[in-house]
Amino acid sequence: MAESFAKKEKEKKKARKKLEKEEKSAERKANNDKGKSLEEMIAYLDEDGNLTDIPPDKQVKRKFNPNDSSQGSNLETEKSEYTGIVSMFFTDKAYGFITEDGTRASVFVHQNNMEGAIQQNDAVTFKKEKTQKGYQAVHVRKR
Repeated sequence: MAESFAKKEKEKKKARKKLEKEEKSAERKANNDKGKSLEEMIAYLDEDGNLTDIPPDKQVKRKFNPNDSSQGSNLETEKSEYTGIVSMFFTDKAYGFITEDGTRASVFVHQNNMEGAIQQNDAVTFKKEKTQKGYQAVHVRKR
C-alpha cells in the first residue's frame, strides 16, 4: 500500500523535530555550568562598585590623597544660601513650602525659622538644614 503525501510530510516533520531536540540537548550539555568550582562562580565588587572575578585581597587599590582636588571633584559641594519663592504658606498653621529656584524642589519652612513676616509668592533667600523628614529651610528672609 502506498503512503500518502501528507503522511510522508508528517513523518519528515516529526524527524526534524526529533533532530532539533537532540541538537538542543547536546548544546545544553556543552554549555552546562554544573560541576564548576565555587571559585569559578563567585563574583566580587571592586572599589568603584563594578563586578569583577578578582578577589578583594588581590585587587589594586588607589590611595586617597586629601590634598588632591581632582579626586573629590565628583563630591557635591553644598551651597550656603539658596533662593526661592514661597509656593504656599498657611498663616493659621505657621508653616509652608518654598520652591527652590535652581532645582524646583519643595522645601519645608516653619514660622520659627523666619526672619520677619513672609507671605505666599514672596521671593526669599534661605539656608537648608537636613532633618529626619528631609530638608527644612532656616534663616528665611525676603530678598
